[in-house]
Amino acid sequence: MAATDARGALVLAALALPGVWAGSVQAQGAPEHGLVAIKHLHYEDSQPGLHRITVDSPSFYLLAPINPGWSVEGTAVLDSLSGATPRWQSAVSSASTMHETRRAGDVRVTRYLDRATYSIGASVSREHDYDSDALSFNGSWSSDDNNTTWHAGIGGNRDRIHPTDGGNVGIDRRTRSGTDVIVGVTQAVSPVDLVQLDLSHSLGHGYFDDPYKDLDFRPDRRRQASLLARWNHHLADLGATLRSSWRAYRDSYGVRAHTLQAEWVQPFGGQFALTPLLRYYTQGAADFYARAQVDANGAPVYPALSPGQLNSGDQRLSAFGAFTLGLKAEYKLDALWSVDAKVEAYEQRGSWRAGGDGSPNLEPFRARSVQLGVSRQF
Repeated sequence: MAATDARGALVLAALALPGVWAGSVQAQGAPEHGLVAIKHLHYEDSQPGLHRITVDSPSFYLLAPINPGWSVEGTAVLDSLSGATPRWQSAVSSASTMHETRRAGDVRVTRYLDRATYSIGASVSREHDYDSDALSFNGSWSSDDNNTTWHAGIGGNRDRIHPTDGGNVGIDRRTRSGTDVIVGVTQAVSPVDLVQLDLSHSLGHGYFDDPYKDLDFRPDRRRQASLLARWNHHLADLGATLRSSWRAYRDSYGVRAHTLQAEWVQPFGGQFALTPLLRYYTQGAADFYARAQVDANGAPVYPALSPGQLNSGDQRLSAFGAFTLGLKAEYKLDALWSVDAKVEAYEQRGSWRAGGDGSPNLEPFRARSVQLGVSRQF
């Protein structure tokens, strides 16, 4: 679990496996060609004076049409993580280092009908202290004029947490499970405008504490809900497309968050395209988040807790704002081969929270990632 949790928003977004949240399944014909893609992601994050986590993650993707009505696709990912543990409120000192490996994969089979698609998928993830298995089912249905597509999906997961060193005394193995549901609609409102609205809900129960952080006691149930709105607008004169989105999120922990994102897809000729990205994220703190406090020597001061009292010093549950800047370049070598490269820079600060004060006494958090890829149709 440590490897998964430490990675941060950038890596989780870049390495997300296809599933119920992988995007809406559009009602369309089966792909005429197959696709093989190999990518490599390098990620680093840091706080002032502390280089924390480094991740190298190669991945392999395959999409293969079986016949005019079926396709199968799959992804395999290998994460190699190393670095120092988090600076704040951790059971292991920030001078300690860790080396972990995560192996993950998924497979999805899709059936295509005249105006509908149905797919079923499964995914697995394995680390030395964290295992996860998931199943999902998605469907989409288009109107007679193909201008409107409704989509829905349901998924379930079961996780097993078994910390191997440090952590809360007496924990050998814990489990949690969850169910995710998504419904939405995509509408072509003009020849150059496409809008999408998704509503998702997740219910999880089981063990949610972080065993590698001191005094981390969280509820054994968590409800999450989000509303996502997308708008894609094509500018014919420039040959460009503006892709924008807004996401509102809330959960039973008391976290309230908003995400605004804009991408500008600019082709140059028929072979090359650049896509700059800007994302802003803001959230309020969880109800049981304990604000970081330090003594005169700068050492963390931990709260005194009553039996059964909820508490967490996890910085991801604090109140903060964050910006991400990114740039993606794609080049088509010929009719079959293409290459791409993407860089992103992320920074998080309590003072950047919108609509209120951020959590104090937390160092800024920064992350950088570079991803290179090559793909071939067949």
